[in-house]
Amino acid sequence: MKNKYMNMSKQTQLTVDFLRERTNIRPKIGLILGSGLNGLAKDMDVRTSFSYSYIPHFPISTVDGHEGRLLFGTIGETEIMVMQGRFHYYEGYTMQEITFPVRVMKALGVHILILSNAAGGMNPDYKVGDIVLITDHINCFPEHPLRGKNDEAFGDRFPDMSAVYSPELIEQAEQIALQHQIALHKGVYVGTQGPSFETPAEYRMFRIIGGDCVGMSTVPEAIVARHAGMRCVAFSVITDMGIVGSIQKVSHKEVIKAAGDAEPKLSLLVKELITRNNK
Repeated sequence: MKNKYMNMSKQTQLTVDFLRERTNIRPKIGLILGSGLNGLAKDMDVRTSFSYSYIPHFPISTVDGHEGRLLFGTIGETEIMVMQGRFHYYEGYTMQEITFPVRVMKALGVHILILSNAAGGMNPDYKVGDIVLITDHINCFPEHPLRGKNDEAFGDRFPDMSAVYSPELIEQAEQIALQHQIALHKGVYVGTQGPSFETPAEYRMFRIIGGDCVGMSTVPEAIVARHAGMRCVAFSVITDMGIVGSIQKVSHKEVIKAAGDAEPKLSLLVKELITRNNK
């Protein structure tokens, strides 16, 4: 176990060195884009682009709707890095592999992490295509990204989770949505391992325990970002509804389409959020 965590630190540094040698961008904000949301990068002035397969120690995306590219560039005057596609527990990756890019982002100087995902809605006030600003999460993954010997260089052994999602960034996102008349819900995200969609009984259970939407990502990255001292904000696009009594069949193709339809509004929110935090 000791060697495993020493290797993680070494691998992080090797990856950081590799990227720094190949781009002049020094990002302060990082984005991880979920299913069908890769177009969020279209407003970005891309300076350097890497396939995940080209980056040392990076996993490879295996899911449709995840481009599998790491982009460096700018939005306005803000230098950013963007993951077009993420890694999931259901793909067979460990939690450490899933969250490895967050460690790399932190080591590169990123202090704000913006996450997006496609999610099933359980709150009856939601409908397909709505955007939800995540205020908290419920971790239902069978593994934890911080399990094992803690490396103090990465963060505290017992990180505080009282405000995983930055109240300041949440307030800014609400202000931007109001300014542009974008309907924006707030809610609690339930993270599960997948890859199957939820059964009616599972939707009912997740709603009872306090969930508003449910998905198969985001929670591991948010936990590690908090562990690393980064500020985090996250958005879910509701791509299907799990309201008991009206649940319909859902496919990954439909999820990608619904996420793509909501993308212009989410892109505007994220772009302005980045501009407000150009420091």
